[in-house]
Amino acid sequence: MPDNAAARSATYSHLTADQQEMLHDAVTGLTAPRKTLPSKYFYDEEGSRLFDEITELDEYYPTRTEAKIMREHGADMAAALGEGVMMMEYGSGSSVKTRILLDHMEEMAAYVPVDISGDYLLQIADQLQADFPHIPVMPVVADFTKPFILPRTPKPAQRKVVYFPGSTIGNFTRDQAVEILKHMATLCGEGGALIGVDLLKPTETLYAAYNDARGVTAQFNLNVLKRLNSELGANFDLGSFTHEALFNQDESRIEMNLFSTREQRVRLNGSTVSFDEGESILTEYSHKYTLESFAAMAATAGFTVEQVWTDEDNLFSVQYLVR
Repeated sequence: MPDNAAARSATYSHLTADQQEMLHDAVTGLTAPRKTLPSKYFYDEEGSRLFDEITELDEYYPTRTEAKIMREHGADMAAALGEGVMMMEYGSGSSVKTRILLDHMEEMAAYVPVDISGDYLLQIADQLQADFPHIPVMPVVADFTKPFILPRTPKPAQRKVVYFPGSTIGNFTRDQAVEILKHMATLCGEGGALIGVDLLKPTETLYAAYNDARGVTAQFNLNVLKRLNSELGANFDLGSFTHEALFNQDESRIEMNLFSTREQRVRLNGSTVSFDEGESILTEYSHKYTLESFAAMAATAGFTVEQVWTDEDNLFSVQYLVR
């Protein structure tokens, strides 16, 4: 790395604030004894598109299973949330399942999708506003793991609820998940949270879901390195990394990895990162819960699980939490 303050300042000067944060996170993670990259950097426009493609794969059960639960029980969920709500969706993405819920919602104060991928979020928000003209759609471009400012609704909200579908809660360590749940509890006050929670199941089903035959998940995983190249001027050779997701039995989670196929050195905006052959970058967790283990975790954040909806095979659950 440059060994003086002036050189370091020059290295950072052309980067936006978001890119400086990405650079800090990347250098910190890639120079740790166990190399990591935060999963939130998957989601630029291309990453969001690839994830949407993943959700349609035969092997990837979570999205279609959760959507089936929503179709079958959406009216009950809407009744649990009540009328006059401001509904904030964390990591809204394409909002496909949200549409199912919004079809049953009446007299909403606002729907507030929150996502880090700004251009994609605004595009989806415009489509939703056109399709649901009676619901104020008020997008917020933000990282939901950090404090963000809520918009002022046209009508005062009777209560606030968080919608957090897609088992995204599983992408965080348990300690991190508890902190996110605590933030939800503070944000919602006397409201609640409707959360998608992936359930523990046979390892072969999990392995297939995260190592699809078409290699779309591999493209999605590699997109984080592609972003470091395009946005931070890194020189990762994408052809020298391969994707594999493995199940960690002790932690009850899938771990997404990028393995270096050779010994190599990568430049990253003034830093140099060395890789041994076979060394991996851990890019994402996906924890799998039992109903009991998730309820216990929610309780530590001040929530009680009031209702649970599952599919007939108990692959997935949608859970309504209250203070």
